[in-house]
Amino acid sequence: MPITVTSPLLPDLGEFNSLLQEIWDSKWITNNGSFHKRLETALAEYLKVPYVSLFTNGTLPLLTALQALRITGEVITTPYSFVATTHAIWWNGCKPVFVDIDPATGNMDPDRIEAAITPKTTAIMPVHVYGKPCDTRRIQEIADKYGLKVIYDAAHAFGVEVNGESILNAGDMSTLSFHATKVFNTIEGGAMVMHDAETKKRIDFLKNFGFANEVEVVGPGINSKMDEIRSAYGLLNLKQVDAAIEARHQVAIRYREALRNVEGITFFDDMPGVRHNYSYFPIFVDGDKYGMTRDELYFKMKENGVLGRRYFYPLISTFSTYRGLPSATPENLPKAHRMADSVICLPMHHALSEEDVNKVISLIIKQ
Repeated sequence: MPITVTSPLLPDLGEFNSLLQEIWDSKWITNNGSFHKRLETALAEYLKVPYVSLFTNGTLPLLTALQALRITGEVITTPYSFVATTHAIWWNGCKPVFVDIDPATGNMDPDRIEAAITPKTTAIMPVHVYGKPCDTRRIQEIADKYGLKVIYDAAHAFGVEVNGESILNAGDMSTLSFHATKVFNTIEGGAMVMHDAETKKRIDFLKNFGFANEVEVVGPGINSKMDEIRSAYGLLNLKQVDAAIEARHQVAIRYREALRNVEGITFFDDMPGVRHNYSYFPIFVDGDKYGMTRDELYFKMKENGVLGRRYFYPLISTFSTYRGLPSATPENLPKAHRMADSVICLPMHHALSEEDVNKVISLIIKQ
């Protein structure tokens, strides 16, 4: 069996069947049922945030956040992410403006934001890449100075905290992905975090076609509700996510111990004061020092049954929809290109065995 880059966290099948029986007995399978409500409450408590609204995937809360905040014009964002980040901006009729990254984190470089602001700029959409927290304080200072909204794509950042405070509380809104590949999953799913009850009420209207009641539609909403089955699945996974994160942590420790002195291979260390979730373990390959290019190592691993991923390669700014934008030029994004061209995310999940981890390490060390 190949060693995959990730593996879904699965609830106990017996427990899940028991909850399915409850759903079958109730005949209430969607539309804000009891499991949906319970999961929203449980997640808000676990994540240390005031309000959570569940969605059927991780892209729809991004789309809805832009709608809810009535974002128009230009949105400053990063090219180093999954395509959904920029697609959400495009689908809202806004223009993405790319800024370069900080190579110490992979996140948007705050020093590059102000130069990208124009009279058409209305928002900033940073990404907590690999779950590593953005410099939220500096980003907020810039947003406040220019009257901009901040929406964080926190798809990778489930449970991440800085000095005991959830990073999901930063900005105007944060969005999460609960896709099967994530630390916490509901098979497909996602959520939005907001600060007040009125905003949650508006979001809940927008994700249900805009219905405020049986006869009143208060906005041009869409259908993006999470159903009862996935909500129940999520409640069970929430009980075991801490153990899964700790298992990932132990894998990260092993990788760091083994690879720290390998010439031409670098990686991120934990950040001070941060509770990480170890959602990814990216390494960066300097071909000249390592003696093998990133792609040569990637395909060597693949041929030997180790399925890493080149997250995030190629950059979003190189795709046909976006490459014509003035901000998408390689000259504007040199650090992002350098990271995209050198990254391999190693297998990282709760179910990796010691043998699996040793095989990954040996393939990197033994050229």
